[in-house]
Amino acid sequence: MLVLGTALYRTAGESTSTELLDAWLELGGNVVDCGREYGESERVLGCWLRDTGRRDDVVVLTKGAHEDASRRRVTPADISGDLLESLATLDTSSIELYMLHRDDPTQPVGPIVEVLNEHHRAGRIGAFGGSNWSTTRLDGANEYARTHGLAPFSCSSPGLSLARQREPPWPNCISADDAGSRDWYERTGMPLFAWSAQAAGFFAGIDGPDVARVYRSECNLERLRRAAELGARIGHTPNAVALAWVLRQPFPTYAIIGPRTVDELLRSVAALEIELTEEERRWLNLEIDNARADAEPAPHGAEAR
Repeated sequence: MLVLGTALYRTAGESTSTELLDAWLELGGNVVDCGREYGESERVLGCWLRDTGRRDDVVVLTKGAHEDASRRRVTPADISGDLLESLATLDTSSIELYMLHRDDPTQPVGPIVEVLNEHHRAGRIGAFGGSNWSTTRLDGANEYARTHGLAPFSCSSPGLSLARQREPPWPNCISADDAGSRDWYERTGMPLFAWSAQAAGFFAGIDGPDVARVYRSECNLERLRRAAELGARIGHTPNAVALAWVLRQPFPTYAIIGPRTVDELLRSVAALEIELTEEERRWLNLEIDNARADAEPAPHGAEAR
């Protein structure tokens, strides 16, 4: 499943932003990701929902408790303050999916789980989870919830793409591109909302200092070559193949995409048509050296976005 990201609304014009939201719903998409840290994203989304009357058609995912220049902000007071600001900016009484944008491992999980449950009981948030939380901290939070009869974290949002990160793109980020993390998600079945699911455009030929710093390596260049080879065989771009790899994990995965134009959105949605065999998935990720060249492409078909 795909999720429309709005981090680029920091700089995108409002007409472009609303055009993307219109196109997203026309394509059948319904989940939109935003955050207090993303500049105008909540305001633009809130105005669009109000002006179009489409609030009931959209699942809003927003995030709070991001660090600032002076400190980490994963405390009950900061969580509550950011959540109330998000509700006001989005002009809504409830947020379907709320995530903490960062973690602070020095903070005990108990008060964090307690305050999220308070807002859940009050109807301000539906499900909740953590973005950039380690699997160890997620285990700790959910063990606390279990032993105290509280609602647990029900989702997580680490970085995940076919290209492995050479270093975190931003401070205090967590990625799930290693085998151990992916094994944990498969074992627990926790839904994963993948940020940077398209590796900042690496598979689309976008270059720049940040892309090179995080993703340009010999191993990732080989992943790109394999995505291009498979894409040529099945009639899709390397970027669509790489995005399909994220979507075809053996656990529930939601890929957050950040198109800048409607054309880019359409090219990303094409990934939903691609079914990868387990062999192809492992081959793309350099886990095996060869995939059967004569294998028939898996059936293509649209699915929920």
